[in-house]
Amino acid sequence: MEDFTVVAESLLNTGDTAWILMSTALVMIMTLPGLALFYGGMSKKKNVLNTMFLSLVGYAIACLIWVIYGYQFTFGATIGGFIGAPTNFFLSGISIEMLHPDSTIPELLYVVFQATFAAITVALISGAVVGRMKAKAWIVFVALWVTLVYVPIAHWVWGGGWLYQLGALDFAGGAVVHLNSGISALALILVLGPRKDRRLLPHHLGYSVIGAALLWFGWFGFNAGSALGANGLAANAFITTNTATATAMIVWILVDIWKTGKPTILGAITGAVAGLVAITPAAGYVDVPASIVIGATTVFVSYFAISYLKPKLGYDDALDAFGVHGMSGTWGAILTGVFAAPAINGATGLLYGNPSQLGIQIISIVAVAVYAFIVTYIIAQVLDKTMGIRVDEQTEIEGLDANEHEELGYRI
Repeated sequence: MEDFTVVAESLLNTGDTAWILMSTALVMIMTLPGLALFYGGMSKKKNVLNTMFLSLVGYAIACLIWVIYGYQFTFGATIGGFIGAPTNFFLSGISIEMLHPDSTIPELLYVVFQATFAAITVALISGAVVGRMKAKAWIVFVALWVTLVYVPIAHWVWGGGWLYQLGALDFAGGAVVHLNSGISALALILVLGPRKDRRLLPHHLGYSVIGAALLWFGWFGFNAGSALGANGLAANAFITTNTATATAMIVWILVDIWKTGKPTILGAITGAVAGLVAITPAAGYVDVPASIVIGATTVFVSYFAISYLKPKLGYDDALDAFGVHGMSGTWGAILTGVFAAPAINGATGLLYGNPSQLGIQIISIVAVAVYAFIVTYIIAQVLDKTMGIRVDEQTEIEGLDANEHEELGYRI
């Protein structure tokens, strides 16, 4: 990835700029209020405000870190393929006239667009820890995780790092966002331990439906915005995203009917999010038929993780951050290597005569998963030994809203 470059203002495309401005706002909506409502509605009444707080503060911390040094270490000139050169701290030297070197939009717009990606990634982790993690510990965890996990991995894949150079395909964050957050959630909850009461007692599934709808809506900025222009590639990412999501929702409903005899709203929105996750790495590389296959098959991957793998292994992934984001993110990254069509964006997958792309995808998955798990586990252990990351038993029983925030969830 080139270092920051000044490009003549005459190359600015106002249509592209307007679309990425809109896309940035859409990605912001995914976290606030989308994810906050999605997770908050599924949490217990006594923890709903705490659950929303985790998304709120995660978003704010990540955005602040991003403009101070996160963007610079991610997209600066690569140092050995592992991290970007530490220049332009606090965005100094990036003027309003500068364009992003690989597009026709302002550099500052690309900065804030990428900030929203970093913010939602760390917020996704919170779904696994609801009901038992100290709010103060979460604040410190967010700062450390964004710095030590998200920034290096984003550089590897998107910022000119070694996976970028290897040719790994990740259009909008299958590995960087979803696999990364899902695996990190798993590492964190292994240190945190299970809840005393692991029953799912949703506070208000209606809120979760609204949250899921906002996620679906905002995801168009997430995926189609990653084209960095108002063009045919953005249109392809838009339609493949919508198609995969609709397919996944329908298939999950059918699986619910097959397993229990009845469709459920929780199953419907879980299926939709799984579809959104799986199509994310592929949206700008595959065609519509491939998106249907990706959406349909990822349901079985996440359904297996939630219904069979989690009970079998005993980890307490409260709102299935690993089961949905980790597993469907992995599946989507694999199928990108299978279905990438050269006519869409120049990349060629297994079905079009390039089996090596599948191998590259698997290498990227393993590298991201191993690094994210190990570093997150170390961060969690250090925090647990120094400040403690879990609330006491009384706080957990009475609820985090009252004890961590002196606020009561039932007032919502």
